[in-house]
Amino acid sequence: DTAGQERFHTLSTSYFRGAQGFVLVYDITNLKSFQSITMWMSDIYEKAGDEVDVILLGNKCDKESERVVPEQKGEKLAWEYGMPFFETSAKENVNIEHAFSVLTKEILEKKSCVLHDLDVVSLNETKKRTCCAF
Repeated sequence: DTAGQERFHTLSTSYFRGAQGFVLVYDITNLKSFQSITMWMSDIYEKAGDEVDVILLGNKCDKESERVVPEQKGEKLAWEYGMPFFETSAKENVNIEHAFSVLTKEILEKKSCVLHDLDVVSLNETKKRTCCAF
């Protein structure tokens, strides 16, 4: 978590390789944080590939009176990138657990599909050995 600070940008991208999921968060009261999401998505695709799971969170939904980013803009951006979107409040614990559950489920489902595609040998089965092992 670098809180999107530019001074940590080059450092944070080194952590992208091998990551299975990302949570991109913008502040609904800060337009610049929303606008930087496209840069972070570009970095994710470049460094981690397009097969990783990503969710988008518009945080601070408890500050509705200070909102500058409409919910529809967050929904549209998430739709364009094909990722789930939630408006959250870390302060009030709104949608936090649900958002992380969705991301975790997507990651686990993808891993499960990969495991089913492998040619797995069962250790419980016993096979009679033939003379030439063919």
